[in-house]
This record gives sequence, C-alpha cells and structure tokens, in this order.
Amino acid sequence: MIEERALRFAPLLLVLSVGVHAFRLGNPADWQMIDLKVYWSLAPHLLTDQLYSISMPFTADFPLPFTYPPFAAAVFLPLSALPWVAAKVVWQALSLVCLWWLVRTALKLLAARLEQPFDGTWSRRALLWTALFVWAEPVRKTLDFGQINLPLVAGVFAAVVATRQSVAGLGVGLGAGLKLTPAISALYFLATRRFAAAAWSVAGFALTVALGFLASAADSWRYWFELLGAADRVGPVGSVINQSLRGALSRSLGYDVEMSWPWLLAVAVSAVLTALALRAAVRASDTLAAVVVVQLFGLLISPISWSHHWLWVLPLVLWLIHDRRSRLLAGVWVVAIGSDLITVLIDLQPSIWEIPRPWPLAALGWLYPALALLTLALVPKLLGTRAPLHTN
Repeated sequence: MIEERALRFAPLLLVLSVGVHAFRLGNPADWQMIDLKVYWSLAPHLLTDQLYSISMPFTADFPLPFTYPPFAAAVFLPLSALPWVAAKVVWQALSLVCLWWLVRTALKLLAARLEQPFDGTWSRRALLWTALFVWAEPVRKTLDFGQINLPLVAGVFAAVVATRQSVAGLGVGLGAGLKLTPAISALYFLATRRFAAAAWSVAGFALTVALGFLASAADSWRYWFELLGAADRVGPVGSVINQSLRGALSRSLGYDVEMSWPWLLAVAVSAVLTALALRAAVRASDTLAAVVVVQLFGLLISPISWSHHWLWVLPLVLWLIHDRRSRLLAGVWVVAIGSDLITVLIDLQPSIWEIPRPWPLAALGWLYPALALLTLALVPKLLGTRAPLHTN
C-alpha cells in the first residue's frame, strides 16, 4: 500500500514539507503576515481605549481595523511585546504545531470509532497528513496572512470533544470570546444533550466579555453595542475570498444580499440539511461527523467566511478517507483545497469591492459553499453504511 510506504517516511516528509514552506516564505523580515500585523500593532490600543478608533493602513481604500472582541486584543498583548520579526516567527511555529494538533485530534476520534488504539501508526498518520495539509489553500493562506485560524480551530476542536463538560464548555466559550464564530459549537452540545457543557460555554463567553470591560469599558461598549454585526467593516462581502452563502449569493445576484430573502432561503435550506446530517451523526454516535457538520453550517451562515476559515474541511477529509465514507467526495474536496482556485479567482476579479461577476466567475465562486451543501446532503447516506473495523 502507498500509505504504508509513506508512513515509514512520515517524519521526514513533514520536515521536508515545512522546510519547503519556510523556503517559499524566505527571509522572516520580508514576511507580510498582514493579519498578524493588525493583531500585533493594534492590540496595545486597548490600553488607551482606542482599539476600534485606529486602523492599520493597507491600501488607500481598505484600511484594516481590529475586528475581534476586546478580549482578543488582551490575549494578543504578550505577542505585541515581541519585536515584529520575532512575533512572526513565533506565530508561524505556533500555527504549524496547531495544524498537527488539529489533525491529531481528528485522527484520535477516528481511531476510537474504529476501535483501534492510537498507536505509532496513527501518530505517523498525523505527521503525514500535517505534511500534506500545509499545502491546502485554507492552511497556506492562514500561514501567509498570519491569521488566528489554526490556533483557534485546533483549540476549539480539542475543547468540543473533551470528556469533561466544564473543559468542553469553557474552551468553546473562551474561543467565542476571541472570535465570535466558535459560538456555533454550542449547537453540537445541544444536539448531543451535553447541556452542562452548553451552560459552561455561556459562562466562559460571559467571562471574556467581563474581562474585556475590565480592560477597556469604552472599547467594549463600542464593540458590543455599535460595531457588532457590521460585516462591511470586516472586509468586502462580495470578494471571492468570502466563501459564505452571503458572499456567493451576492456575487451571483450582483449586490450585497445582506439578510434579504435569497439569503434567508439559503440559510433555511442549510439549516434543514444540517439538522438531518446532525441527527444522523448523533444517532450513529459519530463525534467527528457531528462536529464537522455543525462547523460547516457555521461557515455557511456567517456573513464573512474567508477561504482560510475553512480549516474544518481538513478533519472532514480525514473522516471521508479513513472511515471509508466516500473517497470520491474526499477527492473532490482535496482538489478544491489543493487546486488554489480561490487565488486564481481573486486575481481575476476586477476589484475586491465590485460585487457583480461574469457568470462563470460567479459560479466558480460557489466552490466551498456548494461543496459544503453537497456534503451536508450526503452525510445521512454516508452514515447509513457500516464503518469498517480497521483501516489500512
């Protein structure tokens, strides 16, 4: 088997993959990591109540503001104390470790479901898949931009599947305090009747809000009561890098659909598909499938889901391949995240602010949302087949 041969060299392949990635980046002094620079440069303004009053210049028509809750700025303060080059190196290293942890968490769930110990073979699989996923489009853009995604997704994933209800809930609550999107994970707690974890997530989130008010009452008030929900402040809704339903619909219809009937209809369809898929996953006691279903739903309905937010596709691919659910669907997803089509479409769009697209570009711009809807529709059928007792 190809995998058996590859597993023997998994550590070496990971070293080579990371080495090529580092070579591609070049001199750390030249790394752009534009999102990390926003965190690093703007977080200290929390201490002067100006976190949301000052933006970092990027382009003439697109200054970059701090868009996360005040608690996130407080968390970034230690990183802001480092020299810029050191902060970039630390964040790259942390993100790569979190990529491995994300893969490892998914594989541990698969091993448990297949009634196998998480032994050396599974550990080497984690190294092998980490080496491959470095080149997935969501991962590569996360690393290039210095985005928070990998630490956040890896942390929230580990928390959601934690055995202790308090750990699971607090982990999700703290993640939502850093960036609101992890709050969708509470849906998994409710679906699996982990009501204590859901309550702990609310408590954890409330704690982050309180800490934010302690750090800066003025900035906290402005964020929660003035800026919350302003999607256009986060970035251009219609740009192809926004792979949410709102972004895809807007490009197809030629205007920002906001919360109008096309978006509400698409959300309703997504909700039905998610409910059916989640019910099937819970009935099958398939934790990984249930978690991924919930996260796909969150990515679809969020106003902004940049392509590098779609890191949840990685555990989905592992589930499809190693649980033998559908290698065809896994292959389609691998092509989608490995082909770098989003980058091509970014280069072809006339402007990040211009919403209308020629119909071929608008259709291709549905790449992640369309595949996510297809996946949600297929999950009940995929779960209807009995999982094998072993993998090769």
